[in-house]
Amino acid sequence: VSPGCRGAQGRLAYKLLHDLFANYSSALRPVEDTDRALNVTLQVTLAQIIDMDERNQVLTSYLWVRQTWLDAHLTWDKDEYGGIDSIRIPSSYVWRPDIILYNNADERFGGSMETNVVLRSDGSIMWDSPAITKSSCKVDVSYFPFDGQRCRLTFGSWTYNGNQIDLRNQLDTGDLTDFVENVEWEMLGMPATRNVITYGCCSEPYPDVTYTLLLRRRASFYVFNLLLPCIMVSFLAPLGFYLPADSGEKVSLGVTVLLALTVFQLLVAESMPPSESVPLIGKYYIATMTMITASTALTIFIMNVHHCGPGARPVPPWARRLILHHMARLCCVYEVGESCKSPRRAPGGRAGVGDAGAPGESPGEGQVGREVRGCPWHHCLCHHEALLSNVGYIAGCFRRHRANQRRTGEWKKVAKVMDRFFMWVFFLMVFLMSVLVLGNAA
Repeated sequence: VSPGCRGAQGRLAYKLLHDLFANYSSALRPVEDTDRALNVTLQVTLAQIIDMDERNQVLTSYLWVRQTWLDAHLTWDKDEYGGIDSIRIPSSYVWRPDIILYNNADERFGGSMETNVVLRSDGSIMWDSPAITKSSCKVDVSYFPFDGQRCRLTFGSWTYNGNQIDLRNQLDTGDLTDFVENVEWEMLGMPATRNVITYGCCSEPYPDVTYTLLLRRRASFYVFNLLLPCIMVSFLAPLGFYLPADSGEKVSLGVTVLLALTVFQLLVAESMPPSESVPLIGKYYIATMTMITASTALTIFIMNVHHCGPGARPVPPWARRLILHHMARLCCVYEVGESCKSPRRAPGGRAGVGDAGAPGESPGEGQVGREVRGCPWHHCLCHHEALLSNVGYIAGCFRRHRANQRRTGEWKKVAKVMDRFFMWVFFLMVFLMSVLVLGNAA
């Protein structure tokens, strides 16, 4: 095209703009018959999910909103204007439908950007405008961090009812061809539905178009930063039962694990909305903290059993039979030199052939007795009553000391068997809770 032709096109476009808007008003609905509704077609393109604020239940998204309608007062014969079929003019020049986002959560309540519109010779107007919207979204965090959300974007006219503007969706779904993938949320779909609602304030119907964003959270970040550390810390709690009671660290380990889980629980609570719906990971934390509290309390009880002094009562027969016989063999608790498969001697029983003396006698006591019984009465001094009472006192002290040692050793073994038993019980509980959490997530 020669420069002269381009200049002529420019003059004709200026003349066209002047002729179109000489007697035009952008304040009135552009229809020939005011009793007929004006058809407005809406199409939304989702470009990006900027942020999902679960605590305040606000979704921030970047949209391209396209509105199309027919202006009966802005038509021309393109042959009279050098074949000009379309012009681009500021959107403030023409009448625009007051389509807004009903569930807007922006404090400024800003609308779309003031971009140009494309005006064609048949009077059709296409207005493409980008917008960053903040919409309210009901967030369900019951399965956090393995949750999915359904956020709605509802567009409709604020003042025109269905008898004046007939709002329709161009496609049955939102456009996702230019969607920028989000690092936290995966977009599953964006179906669109048209609704006609009669509100309590007015008797006329108001149509709207609702786009539903189907989102699924990418859980890898939360699994590696919140869930796996909790599981590993939880498996440390049963090991408190394996610590020797004389180490003095059994209760400290349980309290430390409990404090670590409390920190994780606070991290989750800071990002969740204060609702009655407890997230799945929160339930896991609470269950684990309850288990650790119970294990710490049992540890204190077992340590009390372990440190039973010489004045303690003997182990009851039922406890000796249940704990020292059956549970000890089940938990594979044995003394030094024994194994799980070797024959076990009865707890509290006497030693074998190598033990000297009769039951209840101290070493050397039987020998002294034999000497006394075999000693001639007139060849030794053992017949003196004072010497005999001293020997008897020493033998009684030995017997009492050995009985106290045997009683204390039995209580220590009871505590050791209970430690091992509860260690395996709590290991099983932690494993089952972890499996249940992952199963519910799946």
